[in-house]
Amino acid sequence: MSERSERSAAPDEVVRHLQAAAKELIAAARAALDVAEEMVDDPKSLLDAVAIVADLGRSVISSTQPADETGGEPRPEPRVQHIRVS
Repeated sequence: MSERSERSAAPDEVVRHLQAAAKELIAAARAALDVAEEMVDDPKSLLDAVAIVADLGRSVISSTQPADETGGEPRPEPRVQHIRVS
């Protein structure tokens, strides 16, 4: 293949890649619309999913403990010491 034909093949390849990427985006948008349509048709499934996420969030929050002995209260002194340099 000559250099000139290689240069003309490169834009064709770019166009093919862009077309493939556009088709993937369209497929992803269709999938998202299908999920949205299911949620509109059956809102119970959405409410169930939200309830699961809320329960998970509550379990994470309730199981966390403060990293120090303050019990989660603010410290009376700052944790950073400012030192003047003259």
